[in-house]
Amino acid sequence: MKNMNQMMKQMKKMQAQMAKAQEELGNKEVEATAGGGVVKVRMNGHKQLLDISIAPEAVDPEDVEMLQDMITAAVNEAMKKADELAAQDLGKLTGGLNLPGMF
Repeated sequence: MKNMNQMMKQMKKMQAQMAKAQEELGNKEVEATAGGGVVKVRMNGHKQLLDISIAPEAVDPEDVEMLQDMITAAVNEAMKKADELAAQDLGKLTGGLNLPGMF
């Protein structure tokens, strides 16, 4: 019974640490670019899009599809980086275990 109480205390401590780490992810940012840097995207660790920057030379009225592709590529790369950031930060707490629904 003593082991069970100790285990429950550890679980509560880990849960609090995970909640804090999740909160801190919202304060961290990742950046991704596409088209040689003409499209830049900033996103926080919660995958919330913070900013999209498009250089004027990327805007070609004759080729809107290219700009759309660059924006899509930059957003997808930023999301990948946000996932990696979350896995890195939260993985420290889980000892590398992949716990479903955690990140």
